[in-house]
Amino acid sequence: MLDRLTEPGAAAPSWRCAVNETLRLGEFAGVRIGVNWSVLVIFVLVLLGIGFGYLPLQYPDRAAGVYLLAGAITAVAFFLSLLAHELAHAIVARGEGVGVEGITLWMFGGVAKLEGEAMDPRGDLRISAVGPLVSVVLGVAFYGITLLGTALGVDGVAIGVINWLGFINIALAVFNLVPAAPLDGGRILRALLWKRRGDRFSASITASRAGKAFGFGLVALGLVTIIMIPQIPLFNGLWIALLGWILATAAAAEEQHARIQRSFGDLRVSDVMSVEVMTVPRGLAVQDVLEDYVLRSRYSAFPVVDGQDRPTGLVTLNHLKRIDREDRAHVAVEDVACSREDMVVAEPDTPLAELLTRMQGCADGRVVVIDQDRVVGIVSHTDMARTLQLADLRTEGDRQHI
Repeated sequence: MLDRLTEPGAAAPSWRCAVNETLRLGEFAGVRIGVNWSVLVIFVLVLLGIGFGYLPLQYPDRAAGVYLLAGAITAVAFFLSLLAHELAHAIVARGEGVGVEGITLWMFGGVAKLEGEAMDPRGDLRISAVGPLVSVVLGVAFYGITLLGTALGVDGVAIGVINWLGFINIALAVFNLVPAAPLDGGRILRALLWKRRGDRFSASITASRAGKAFGFGLVALGLVTIIMIPQIPLFNGLWIALLGWILATAAAAEEQHARIQRSFGDLRVSDVMSVEVMTVPRGLAVQDVLEDYVLRSRYSAFPVVDGQDRPTGLVTLNHLKRIDREDRAHVAVEDVACSREDMVVAEPDTPLAELLTRMQGCADGRVVVIDQDRVVGIVSHTDMARTLQLADLRTEGDRQHI
């Protein structure tokens, strides 16, 4: 649902710190899947709402354990539905040539972290529309099972759970189709405007501003609910206002992200990367790395390489500082470095704008540039910020010249 948002100053996701995975569940179809700790909030709310609210009203006189078990099963099925929604985005994105870093489930749904953007409006539309489509299909399927069970005379807690899952999937699809970024409907709006105007930047700005308007509208609705409708529980109004604030903040970040992308233009990673790179071999102790590399250079990030100079990880000063002084002689550098799988990698001809959503995680904001399995450079937040400043200066200079 929410994804690919960046913060202009640091070229890093504006709220991604709240959506980083706390626990990695594994992979599906080659896509890494994780959950954020905030999932527990929604899990508990669904469990209590279904197990001690919805089901006892619809199917009274069951044992408390039945309600509790049904609530837990419903919560798990709900998150599996969200996962199916996000996997659809990820799989179609890969089919459109867009890399996928992974999927993280959190309290407000899911985040499919895409490495880049679709190359044309049709691809953008397909990536955006497939998530709500999957939710609709799931909702119809659950409702179909409910109708079939009712026709066969089946009645009970299981039917109630399936019926609720049908409702919630349809509701999620409808909400996500609101034409306001960063919701899927906002991305669909962007794709349609991009096709019509022939200008992706203009389409992104329009969709983002619609998202801000929708988000602040929800904030206002939540506050009105709290102040003027005391019959509605306070929590409901607070939840609506919080959701609106998150959407408005994310939409503002999307607008800034679009402006940054425009500033980068056709620049490639090779145009801004630092080519002076000091690598360290695997097997060295942290103490040796500090004495022979860190203290004798001005670098703060060091790619770790094997015997054939192939990169296997990246170690930064922050990684090294975490090791106690008495342990530095006994801990190998590869044990504290980001692994090859976790570090962010790019090729020299990768569009610079594609790094905007990737400069995070254990690499401390660095991207290792690799060509033919050899390290040829590093891109840092400093490199990105300087590039943006130069772009602004060029723009100002052009205006003065005009």
